[in-house]
Amino acid sequence: VAAVAAALRRSGARFRWRTRVAAGGVRGAAQNAAAGRQDYDLLVIGGGSGGLACAKEAAQLGKKVAVVDYVEPSPRGTRWGLGGTCVNVGCIPKKLMHQAALLGDRIRDAPHYGWEVPQQVPHDWRKMAEAVQNHVKSLNWGHRVQLQDRKVKYFNIKASFVNEHVVCGVTKGGKETLLSAEHIVIATGGRPRYPTNIEGALEHGITSDDIFWLKESPGKTLVVGASYVALECAGFLTGLSLDTTVMMRSIPLRGFDQQMSSLVTEHMASHGTQFLRGCTPSRVKKLPDGQLQVTWKDLASGREDMGTFDTVLWAI
Repeated sequence: VAAVAAALRRSGARFRWRTRVAAGGVRGAAQNAAAGRQDYDLLVIGGGSGGLACAKEAAQLGKKVAVVDYVEPSPRGTRWGLGGTCVNVGCIPKKLMHQAALLGDRIRDAPHYGWEVPQQVPHDWRKMAEAVQNHVKSLNWGHRVQLQDRKVKYFNIKASFVNEHVVCGVTKGGKETLLSAEHIVIATGGRPRYPTNIEGALEHGITSDDIFWLKESPGKTLVVGASYVALECAGFLTGLSLDTTVMMRSIPLRGFDQQMSSLVTEHMASHGTQFLRGCTPSRVKKLPDGQLQVTWKDLASGREDMGTFDTVLWAI
């Protein structure tokens, strides 16, 4: 941010806003940009933690700033608002669902401390999900208000570069807008990926883009992968009393200290999470009753095996 701010201080750009229907179209906007007539001093592509911080900091330094943000729906059709991964499909909803799981643990511990609490207390996923999603939506609105307060212009459009100073943004409805800036920051983050070599993976699986926005309980869940995203999701699913299995190809938490990684997986196993180690899935098939039949291979023995689940979550 400091480097961007320093660059902005050197910028003496003038600015004007226009849509693509302006005379000259893309070429005209490009020519105006080349002539130094910019819409903004700084244009940030991406409305996540990094993009918003960059935009607000630059605006506080007196620059004219815009943020362009657009969420491409997941293959399951899940979409969300301003704030990026952390707010919508990461840290925030994850921590809230972990809190729900921890409350379940406290209920089970309570009798040992004298509380007469029924031990078979059901959990209502729909009610929890609604509360979590409403909180996230309030944060989306809060981010929009913060941008407005700092006089940062927000565009809900998908941007692509025309040249080094001009982007073309397309709305959900297909309307195009041209924006130009002296400086453009790319802060688009990343999205989960599906294993395209596995039959049925895209058609029948979900990712962390979807789990926090499910209206109904995922039920018996297979989590494929052993990254921190995989283990965090498996952890709160187990804590919510859902039958949860983690399938890992090799080691958990690759790149992390393996002694600590072992402590994590041992703790999870002791609390009910099941692990399929040294296995890779080869096919996901939807059965007539709606369940998902997953076929996998044990890499050590070469043997093929299969199981049925309600949900398959890719966290690879």
